[in-house]
Amino acid sequence: MVEVLSLLGHGFAVAATPENLLFCLFGALIGTLIGVLPGLGPVATISLLLPATFALEPVTAIIMLSGIFYGAQYGGSTTAILVNIPGESTSVVTAIDGYKLAQAGRAGDALAIAAIGSFLAGVFGSIVVAFAGPSLARLAREFQSPDYFSLMVLGLIAAIVLAKGSVFRAVAMIFLGLLLGMIGMDVNTGASRMTFGLIELSDGISFVAIALGLFGIAEVIQNLEGSLARIVNRSKIERIWPSWDVLKSARGAVMRGTLLGTVFGFLPGGGATVASFSAYALEKRLAKDPSRFGHGAIEGVAGPEAANNSAAQTSFVPLLTMGLPTSATMALMIGALTMHGIAPGPMVITRQPELFWGLIASMFIGNLMLIVINLPMVGLWVRLLAVPYRLLFLIILVISSIGIYSVSNSPFDIYLAIAFGLLGYVLRKLDCEPAPLLMGFILGPMMEENFRRSMIISRGDPLVFFQRPFSLTLILISVVLLVTVALPAIKRKREEVFSEEE
Repeated sequence: MVEVLSLLGHGFAVAATPENLLFCLFGALIGTLIGVLPGLGPVATISLLLPATFALEPVTAIIMLSGIFYGAQYGGSTTAILVNIPGESTSVVTAIDGYKLAQAGRAGDALAIAAIGSFLAGVFGSIVVAFAGPSLARLAREFQSPDYFSLMVLGLIAAIVLAKGSVFRAVAMIFLGLLLGMIGMDVNTGASRMTFGLIELSDGISFVAIALGLFGIAEVIQNLEGSLARIVNRSKIERIWPSWDVLKSARGAVMRGTLLGTVFGFLPGGGATVASFSAYALEKRLAKDPSRFGHGAIEGVAGPEAANNSAAQTSFVPLLTMGLPTSATMALMIGALTMHGIAPGPMVITRQPELFWGLIASMFIGNLMLIVINLPMVGLWVRLLAVPYRLLFLIILVISSIGIYSVSNSPFDIYLAIAFGLLGYVLRKLDCEPAPLLMGFILGPMMEENFRRSMIISRGDPLVFFQRPFSLTLILISVVLLVTVALPAIKRKREEVFSEEE
């Protein structure tokens, strides 16, 4: 414990430099803004800003991008409560009771509980990352190629199980992502694979192009299709600090949501959205009078907001210690680190301690910044909803094109991003979630490398994946997940959860 506190102190020295503080604040502000504005989200925004991180130090870049991620969890609750429009998918549940509270003249209570619950959960999640990260990294150092392959299989299966919509469509997206990840030159033989004679594809598909296309450009096309009228806030905020009775009634929900979100953050494919829905279901089940939910129950705001923020923090643990993304946003984080020449995994803590501990320290600072940004400035954030989207989308597309071109100075990548943007739009129309595709694209090359290495070590014996305890355990967990999701009761419950989200 003393060692962790000492290293955390070193992390605060890294995070407290003027440059890192500035970009932590910038990330928190951008995250809040995209959380407030419907039609944008952390995945699309981080995709847009990935090229800009080339000019930054790796620790500064990851501090800013992580601030965008957990800042969006705060901002999304503001419009969900005041105008019944969730700015972020994790705030869909918050809108159910939050908007009813605002209509009843208790908008201040709902906003304050959302911010306080988010802050406490975020701080707790950061503490968990600080203490659990080194232990998990030590465990991951014992992993060999078969273990890593089985771990990535578990990550992809969990992404399938927890993806919105049809399991068959999620599997199809995973396989499409794996195929796209194989495009380029084979690292072992040097042969070109699926490049169609295009030299621009010899190094594979640009991560920035596919991420921006699937999430940024596709999001713009979908938003242009819908109704984008100006939104007016009619909820009055008389006071921003809740009474003791309100704090007391929300206390248990915040604690339960924090613990639940902490667990979901560690799970591959889990993430903040699933955590918030699970927290709402838990509070409704534990309530003495479940009929209050949907009509202005403060627990319906406190639990989900605490859950999504703690999950947002703890999802960095498997990312940094094992190189395993638990969501599409974490997959983008892996892409950002890789672009800076850093391979996420157990060696990050020892080889880049400034990155690991500086990031954790910045989470504490960022959460403190966010509670200051969100409560006093709530009126400003809501007024930003009046900005016409016809101006926003042009700015987004121009910045995206400049960013894509700046990465490799190749017009081909811009055409590629447009193609993936159209593909992403078509996939959304077919109810195919693009997040599993990105997970497959990121994990595919690493899976292939570890599979080949395992086969070489075992001289072609596939039983190597069942002979090591770690690998066997991970495979068994994957099988249990697949069997569980196939059970009629579980399948029905899963469909109910995602139908509520829609």
